[in-house]
Amino acid sequence: MSRITLSNLAHSYLPNPKGEADFALKAMNHVWEDGGAYALLGASGCGKTTLLNIISGLVRPSQGRVLFGDTDVTDAETTARNIAQVFQFPVVYDTMTVRQNLAFPLRNRGMDSGYIARRVDQIAQMIGMGDTLDRKARGLTADAKQKISLGRGMVREDVNAILFDEPLTVIDPHMKWELRTQLKSLHREFGHTMIYVTHDQTEALTFADKVVVMHEGRVVQMGTPEELFETPAHTFVGYFIGSPGMNLFDAEVAGSEARLQGAVVPLGAGYGPVKGRTQIGVRPEYVVISDQGLPVTIRRVEDVGRHRIVRAEFCGQPLAAILPEGVDLPADDARVSFAPGKINVYADDWRVTGVGG
Repeated sequence: MSRITLSNLAHSYLPNPKGEADFALKAMNHVWEDGGAYALLGASGCGKTTLLNIISGLVRPSQGRVLFGDTDVTDAETTARNIAQVFQFPVVYDTMTVRQNLAFPLRNRGMDSGYIARRVDQIAQMIGMGDTLDRKARGLTADAKQKISLGRGMVREDVNAILFDEPLTVIDPHMKWELRTQLKSLHREFGHTMIYVTHDQTEALTFADKVVVMHEGRVVQMGTPEELFETPAHTFVGYFIGSPGMNLFDAEVAGSEARLQGAVVPLGAGYGPVKGRTQIGVRPEYVVISDQGLPVTIRRVEDVGRHRIVRAEFCGQPLAAILPEGVDLPADDARVSFAPGKINVYADDWRVTGVGG
């Protein structure tokens, strides 16, 4: 297990990049602690897999260094990094049994046969394949084969890190939940450094201790699920995390107030002069619909069981609000207010820290 340090790391697939726009990964400096469970989260094409492949050694970065602990592994081959990697689509040996597939990484390293048998049985139970250990992999379903891949990636206890690249794509939804739970259990038990790439916020938030959100080749925030929800560092995080995502409004901010289309909204902190495009962001969970506040036009109401999502407009801008069950909408003249302490201020998409909030 290792602490992973990315030092001034950047990558371009072009031989002679001319500027930042030519880089698939923008310059970054990050430390991922030994034994942490991290998720790399972002939309397709944001650079998640490129970053994972640089960590694993499949891609050499255009600039910067990768360190495992205090060892520079930037130029080290994948086999020298002592990692396990699970890919998006299953990689198994069809002529082997499930047991032989799971045991292969351990036999390849000359482990004791008794240890191999115990470890294989343990992992097989974890992935729900204890009853199929002696079946050949050929003929198994795609999701069963991917479970073998997951198990083979986790069977070693001596790895520096385990890397998962969209590993549950072919797994049915119910099994996804079970496997994520088992991965968390394995992490707690053995403390492997785990990095899990996904575009699914539910997978990321339920798996990771810290989520690394990527956007257009840049890490825009690394934080706990609570930090990403309450204080998104970038408007993309506010939009991407949550369902519905954060409401964003162009505003003028002065002191402890924001002005939206002439209306005054109290903020939970004070701000000095804010330069650039200024916006305020508020989660739908912190929008209160009543007969006081900003006037809105309600367009529709979506009942999702535990609550209702109100889709409205304020001065032509879309607004979403969460309405708890049992709370009635005003018959007419609906208005909204925001919880002051839950309003974030952004300048050119980056969060501005207030004073006294």
